Amino acid sequence: MTARQSGASYSWISAAHSVLKAAAEMSVTVEERGRPNTLDYRVYFKNSEGKYISPFHDIPIYANEAENIFHAVVEVPRWTNAKMEIATKDPLNPLKQDIKKGNLRYVANVFPHKGYIWNYGAIPQTWEDPNHKDSDTGCCGDNDPIDICDIGNKVCSQGEIIKVKVLGTLALIDEGETDWKVIVINTEDPESADFNDIEDVRRLKPGYLEATFDWFKRYKVPDGKPENQFAFNGEFKDRDFAIKTIKDTHEFWKALISKNSSAGELNCTNTGVSDSPFCCSAGDAEAVVKSACAFGAEDPIPTSVDQWFYYEN
Repeated sequence: MTARQSGASYSWISAAHSVLKAAAEMSVTVEERGRPNTLDYRVYFKNSEGKYISPFHDIPIYANEAENIFHAVVEVPRWTNAKMEIATKDPLNPLKQDIKKGNLRYVANVFPHKGYIWNYGAIPQTWEDPNHKDSDTGCCGDNDPIDICDIGNKVCSQGEIIKVKVLGTLALIDEGETDWKVIVINTEDPESADFNDIEDVRRLKPGYLEATFDWFKRYKVPDGKPENQFAFNGEFKDRDFAIKTIKDTHEFWKALISKNSSAGELNCTNTGVSDSPFCCSAGDAEAVVKSACAFGAEDPIPTSVDQWFYYEN
């Protein structure tokens, strides 16, 4: 069994339906179960008291609400290929690798991009409601927490909780669903003070937004799928638009966790949202984790993951 310290601390919350209140500061560690690079691999989250938590529901959305600083869960470190994600349908929502046709899913290297070109993850306590048609995109949500692309210089660790400043967003239309990609920067980045809106990214990291658009447009083509489409003709929306979008998805999450929206196949089990009908005891949460496979030696990553995919636009 191993545990990695994420190094992030945040304010614990409880929810009284739509009212969230901050409490004591605490840190998060991760606990691996199963063997890395296999179907049974999972990454569970624990607070400083050793209590298991859900990264989807128990980590507060805000690191500093007054300054619009958000928490983000890093699912995929930059330059890696394994499509790790919050398992929204599993109890306690551990990280696990996505599966396609019974096999672990790795994102292809679509030249000139190697793996993910940012630290990729999600903002907790957000939900893109599949029953809500967005007035801007004309499409319903994709049933997941809202995604982030951290453009900071640090290559983060899988499962790390970071505090991020929002800079803008891209509206991906993924197989008919709205799938927001929020551009953020880690507040601990030494250059974070220079980035306050999407135009700062265009000015200070020339080519990065164009590469981001290109990556999302083409990353599914190696799987035999068409290029992805975008709302707003692929234009990045600014900071204020992105923050409003995040806050809207937080409201959808509040309805979800209080059972005012249908969860469908989503698992809303949590240990910290005290007034949620899905809140469980620490003992029940521990039983979930202990029922998972024991941590073991990792399998090798397939050599095919390092291949490059080329095609003309």
